[in-house]
Amino acid sequence: FREQPIFSTRAHVFQIDPNTKKNWVPTSKHAVTVSYFYDSTRNVYRIISLDGSKAIINSTITPNMTFTKTSQKFGQWADSRANTVYGLGFSSEHHLSKFAEKFQEFKEAARLAKEKSQEKMELTSTPSQESAGGDIQSPLTPESINGTDDERVMPEVTQNSEPRAEPTQNALPFTHSSTISKHWEAELATLKGNNAKLTAALLESTANVKQWKQQLAAYQEEAERLHKRVTELECVSSQANAVHTHKTELNQTIQELESTLKKKEEEIEGLKQEIDNARELQAQRDSLTQKLQ
Repeated sequence: FREQPIFSTRAHVFQIDPNTKKNWVPTSKHAVTVSYFYDSTRNVYRIISLDGSKAIINSTITPNMTFTKTSQKFGQWADSRANTVYGLGFSSEHHLSKFAEKFQEFKEAARLAKEKSQEKMELTSTPSQESAGGDIQSPLTPESINGTDDERVMPEVTQNSEPRAEPTQNALPFTHSSTISKHWEAELATLKGNNAKLTAALLESTANVKQWKQQLAAYQEEAERLHKRVTELECVSSQANAVHTHKTELNQTIQELESTLKKKEEEIEGLKQEIDNARELQAQRDSLTQKLQ
């Protein structure tokens, strides 16, 4: 419950091929929801996308990340922690620009959060002025240099002379400055390593832009061909419907003609019967005429 989505969009998700580092591998068959999440407890921003129950993107935004637009509808960024490069294909340039704006906004927020965290850590690790004032009266002993804060402010040390406390005042800042220096050296080494990975990924991506454009053009040609095929099938379907309608009309006409023919045949049979009756009457008349004569 501490992590909530703050911006969502839909896009096709890709990852760089881990073997060749050149080709894009689609991780979703269709466009899926891609969301920015904010963890208020840790003050962390993440990009998350799910394909069903499978997480195909789980990328924590860091200040050294860069989102690059490689075309009007495609953008990418490298995640050194996940050791991959993510790519997103959007339906329009507007959606790509909006996602890039949010990336830059949350990247800046992550940078500020990191700086605040470092300042808080430095304030926690550096003794206060009151503690430093109490240390001026403490003797130069291992406990006063490396001991706890409670040990450094014990009232028993007030019996010692003030000059012997000067090395303690100099030693403590030296100890903390050495710790801070090591921390920054480690941070700098990490940043250099991440920068080298990002540079390599960017160079590989730049080298493959032409190939991606060719693949995109091939996809567009295939889409146009399928669209034409669908149009042809729709035409054939409409023609088939017309033929079916005409066939139905012909069947109805045939049935009407058959019914009329049947009636005519019945009339012909009736006429034949009348003719036979007339012939019998004629024969009777002839017979009667002969008898009368």
